[in-house]
Amino acid sequence: MSSQLNVDTIVDKAGSGGSNVKMANTSTYVSDGGSTTQNTVQSLAKSWCRWESQGTASVIDSFNHSSMTDNGTGDQSITIASAMANTTYAHVGMAGGSSGNLATIQQQQASHAATTTVQRYETAYANSNLYDWDSINAALFGDLA
Repeated sequence: MSSQLNVDTIVDKAGSGGSNVKMANTSTYVSDGGSTTQNTVQSLAKSWCRWESQGTASVIDSFNHSSMTDNGTGDQSITIASAMANTTYAHVGMAGGSSGNLATIQQQQASHAATTTVQRYETAYANSNLYDWDSINAALFGDLA
């Protein structure tokens, strides 16, 4: 037997407006078209970070991120606070600066393989010369440990 709960707002017991909703790994949502369901937990970014590396490199904003290390020009590592389950997580990233500049961001694997807690990135001009940018963004998708 299935049941359905129809409400407009969920609030905490004190009625202060906030709530903590916990979802299991099997929680799903219905797609925009209504014909497909997707796993809610699987589809969320598990970590993201926005940083700048010009001058003194620093984090601008982040989620599930504990630190950033400047390894040199166009070479930074981000440390993930809650570890990923394995090193096969997906990366999405972009870097850039003033208009007219073409930037690339790449996962650095040649000499520094990804771990479940640290990801190293290189940022460069489109001509592959490493460069420090004023806006670098990376998000990780996969399973947490």
